[in-house]
Amino acid sequence: MEGLERVVFNDEKYICEECGGEYEYMSLGEYRCRKCGHTDKDDFGKVRAFIEENGPSSSLVISKGTGVSALKIKQFLRQGRIEIPDGSSSYIKCENCGSTDIRYGRFCSACARELAKEFEGAFKTEYVGEEPKHNNAKMHFLDKLDK
Repeated sequence: MEGLERVVFNDEKYICEECGGEYEYMSLGEYRCRKCGHTDKDDFGKVRAFIEENGPSSSLVISKGTGVSALKIKQFLRQGRIEIPDGSSSYIKCENCGSTDIRYGRFCSACARELAKEFEGAFKTEYVGEEPKHNNAKMHFLDKLDK
């Protein structure tokens, strides 16, 4: 099960290599076999365990220690699942302005505020459709309304 990123959807099952039983998701990237109790971690669980055991480290050190790619670790940073400690010598770039001073996420606070304002303005009432008032109404075409 090395390096699998397991996401549990509906009836998807992950099988224990030890006994063939079905894994259940516990939390924070950890899974346990329902049959034998064997535990395993997905990529996030491995990164999280490494950081807990070794403290904050660079993505390359974490990658070497866990076998999880540096790209995947960057993805966890972008998702806000892990963060760079305050006072670090390097941070990640804002995807909007390129500022290199964010600890996690995709945007710096200034860009996030600006994007939120733009998003708020995108939903003016003239763009919102009307909900139906009747269940048995006939279909109309805008240029040929029934008279």
